[in-house]
Amino acid sequence: MGPGSGVTCDITLNTTLTPEERRRFQDPGTITRLLHQSRTIAMVGLSSDSQKASSFVATYLQKAGYRIIPVTPRAGVILGETTVPDLASLPGPVDLVVVFRPGHECLRLADEAIAAGIPAIWFQLRIQAREAAERAARAGLTVVLDRCIKMEHGRFAGTLHWGGMNTEIISARKARLPA
Repeated sequence: MGPGSGVTCDITLNTTLTPEERRRFQDPGTITRLLHQSRTIAMVGLSSDSQKASSFVATYLQKAGYRIIPVTPRAGVILGETTVPDLASLPGPVDLVVVFRPGHECLRLADEAIAAGIPAIWFQLRIQAREAAERAARAGLTVVLDRCIKMEHGRFAGTLHWGGMNTEIISARKARLPA
């Protein structure tokens, strides 16, 4: 699936992004490519509190087969993985950074991702990070802005509608993402 396949619609989810920003930072083809190609994800702001959105999303992604590396200043273990304080301290290469931090921290995080050579950064739904997204894109990173990675995974894996969500995908076939 992807642009030109005729099965995805432009889903805005009440985004504040302009149509041009949605085209650049919410492209269905880019999103599906990241979901297919990423195996190891550094999650900045992952909480050990299982009631927090970051924990819920990380647990879901882990069960879908992704390795999640928690990036938080608190030392410890989250979801079976040792935490690291910043992107410069990652134990090895990662395919994607997912950001669960406020917008005012995102420029620094984009700079860390650029310096660490991470190929893609995803700013979660409702994070105001336009300037950080622009900076990361100018540096050559693939960028997703104002989307939830869990919702997008479920949308393209064909499971989001099980929870009653309108995925705006029309198909007689159930989509599948590799685990």
